[in-house]
Amino acid sequence: MEGIEGESSAASNYTLRPSRISNEDILFCIDVDPESLVEMKVSGPNGRPFTRLDSIKQAILLFINAKLTINPEHRFAFATLGKSPSWLRKEFSSEVESAIEAFRGLSATQSSGQADLTNLFRVAAHEAKRSRAQNRILRVILIYCRSSVRPQHQWPVNQKFFTMDVIYLHDKPGPDNCPQEVYDSLVDALDHVSEYEGYIFESGQGLQRVLFKYMCILLAHPQQRCPQEYVDIPKSLTKKSPPTDAMPEDSVPISSQ
Repeated sequence: MEGIEGESSAASNYTLRPSRISNEDILFCIDVDPESLVEMKVSGPNGRPFTRLDSIKQAILLFINAKLTINPEHRFAFATLGKSPSWLRKEFSSEVESAIEAFRGLSATQSSGQADLTNLFRVAAHEAKRSRAQNRILRVILIYCRSSVRPQHQWPVNQKFFTMDVIYLHDKPGPDNCPQEVYDSLVDALDHVSEYEGYIFESGQGLQRVLFKYMCILLAHPQQRCPQEYVDIPKSLTKKSPPTDAMPEDSVPISSQ
């Protein structure tokens, strides 16, 4: 790349190191604690309320379809999180039908107390080595739903083989809930293991559209991401009402919801 005219010769040449954007193997790990059955603030066509778990399934299918539209070479596998992780669909696949079939066996379990993420990290590290052997990278997307139970882990700080994202759906703070402490523990886990920039989002609003928005942001490839604090998408529609005398008679102001 040519330098800008007038600059010193020492700064006149720039080199951009070539890099390859790898195909992704993405492991979804879904919390199946009974809190995953908390109802969202939306109902289905028959009037039955959607639960967090229902909404998570929809959001993941939205993600998979969009991700495969971007690049049909990405692959997906699925696990659940009770006290420890369990495989729901171990084989990574680019088939949407594979995800739909896996979700048929996805349901909440009895309360399992504190979640230990150590085995999830072990599984992810093992799968990451297999992915790298195929010139791919591994990402874990953890969707966590417990408002009063902080996850724990034991993992060497210098072992970062995969990227981790987290979506945390929780209740509002109360005598029996400590979502801020849970969130802080999730941030610590993400920082501890994530190879590339990992994102974490939380919501206690019970709104499907917020979950879908976060899932769409996670479409960003780990090797092409900016730091999370610089993420300002999607842009909100800010209410701006121009002066009455400057507004055309047939215009209608747009306001945020």
